[in-house]
Order: sequence, then structure tokens, then C-alpha cells
Amino acid sequence: MRFPTARLLLALLLPLAASAQTAGELTVYTYPSFASDWGPGPAVKEAFEQQCSCQVNFVVLESSGDILQRLRLEGDSSEADVVLGLDTGTMDTARKTGLLASHQIDTTALELPIAWADDLFVPFDWGYFAFVYDTEKLPNPPASLDGLIAAPDDLKIIIQDPRTSTPGLGLLLWMRHVYGDQAPEKWAQLKGKILTTTKSWSDGYFSLFMNGEAPMILSYSTSPAYHMAIDKTERYQAANFAEGHYLQVEVAALVGSSDQKALGREFLQFMLTDGFQRHIPLKNVMYPAIDLGPELPEVFDRLITPNQTRYFEPAKVADNRRAWLDEWLDAMTR
Repeated sequence: MRFPTARLLLALLLPLAASAQTAGELTVYTYPSFASDWGPGPAVKEAFEQQCSCQVNFVVLESSGDILQRLRLEGDSSEADVVLGLDTGTMDTARKTGLLASHQIDTTALELPIAWADDLFVPFDWGYFAFVYDTEKLPNPPASLDGLIAAPDDLKIIIQDPRTSTPGLGLLLWMRHVYGDQAPEKWAQLKGKILTTTKSWSDGYFSLFMNGEAPMILSYSTSPAYHMAIDKTERYQAANFAEGHYLQVEVAALVGSSDQKALGREFLQFMLTDGFQRHIPLKNVMYPAIDLGPELPEVFDRLITPNQTRYFEPAKVADNRRAWLDEWLDAMTR
């Protein structure tokens, strides 16, 4: 009788083992540069899998905007447990979908330029939008937004489309924060200096700027850190604008329909530890969301320090985004 009993036990245990294996998988929607071989994703995946004895699956979408769009299209049937890559320009729109769940984790370790208290979104990095320039082609860059707008039209810059690109939206908000209702007029003046408007940051930075198509591109104040640390060159720097720089905070959130909420919350808490954050500075090329102390690469001490942080509350961005985009489109097509 022992053999049939063993077979019976095995038959009962196999479905439980399969269920346990399924319960140990976490699906994270994110953007390409995070999950790429040179991004923080692979190292983050390895470190968290060692902690949780689970499997992390990254689903890579084209941009942060696509993450939000996919989530809205899928609704409660989404495969995602966590969405990673939204930011302060899109998070209120994401909040209003009603598809996200409270993170219920301790965020007191956060170190950001602004106060943070939000029950849905957990920051994982931050940075300032800036114009990066080639010092060999532009030794004396504009020192302000006013100076850039008033520069001769033979100074060519590359920007990104605010409808499809996070930095593009960042410039839209930056201009609006500085110039208010005069922003459409300022866009019209800037138009002559725009060599091209690319769909994504990578399209402009790697394909055009790094190939010398223009001496200046919309990017981040942290971009030079990568060139200094990895490329061992100080050729590419960020212009420090007198009006200050617009802040971006990147965030992640738990999906409400997830059947892995405990694991998802464990991942969100893990984001605020050294095991995750040490991979942010030179792999995502942004500031970490916590104080890394001596682990922060020394090149970050050589980056510009904006004299003012420009920032709209996410609800204000959600309420005005369409109108501000329409102003931009009108100025660009006039």
C-alpha cells in the first residue's frame, strides 16, 4: 500500500508546486533603457531575485507614455504587477485611472529636492532637465533660457516631442513654469533654432547629437556623469540656466489587479535600498532616490547645481497638459 500512497501524495503535491512557482513571478512594465543590458534592470533583477527567491519578468514598452497607455488599455486584465517608469508629469493621469493600489510601504528613506507623501507612487530616481552641449563645438553656450531663445538662429538645438517623450514634456513644463502665459510667444521665438524634434530622447541623443548633427540637445543635468565616468571625457556638459531647471521624479506603482501584491510591495520597498539604488547613478544616469553616501560616484560632485527647482504639482500638469500641448503645436506649426 505504500507505493500507491506515495503516488497519491505526489499527484497532490505537483499542482501545489506549480502554483508556488507561479506565485513567485513578478511582472514589471518598464521602458527600454531601464531593462537594457547597459541599464539598471539586469542588476536589479538579479539582486531582487536573490532576496525574494522569485522570478522578475520585465515587459519592455517603448516609453513611459506607452506604459500608461498599455495599462489603460488592459484595465483590470493587465498582466503587470508593477509599473516602473512613470514620472511626475504623468502620475496624476495614472492615478485617475483607478487601476493602481496603495503601496503601504515605508518611504522615509527618500532623499528628494521636494517633500514626498503619496500612497500610490514610490520614487526610484530623479533629475533635472537641461541642455547638454558639445564643448568643442559650442565653447560658450547660452547661460539662460532667455539667452537660448534670443540666440541667433544659426545655433541649432535638438529637442524631443512632448507628446511622446518624457524630456520633451519636461521642456514644455519648464517653459510654462518660467514664462507662464508668455510661453507660446517664447516657443515661436525658439522655433528657428530647433534643428529637429525627435520622438524619443535616444533618437536624438545617440543618433544625432553624438554624431555631431547639432551642438546642443535637450537632456538631463546628469547626462555628463556618464561621459565623465564611462567615456572618460568632459567634452559633454550641461548648461546651467539662470532661471533654474525643471525637476523630474521617476516613480513605480503597484497594479490594483495584481495577484502578487505582497511580492509587488516587497519590490517597491526594495527599490529604496542600496541593492537597487546603487545601480541608478551610472546605469540610469540619474540621482538615486536615497542617500547612497560614499557609493555615489564622484562625478556627480562635478555636475551643475541649479539655483532654483522648477516644478508643477502632478495634478496641475494633468489639468493643463492638453492646453499646453495645443499651445506648443500651434507655435511649432505656425
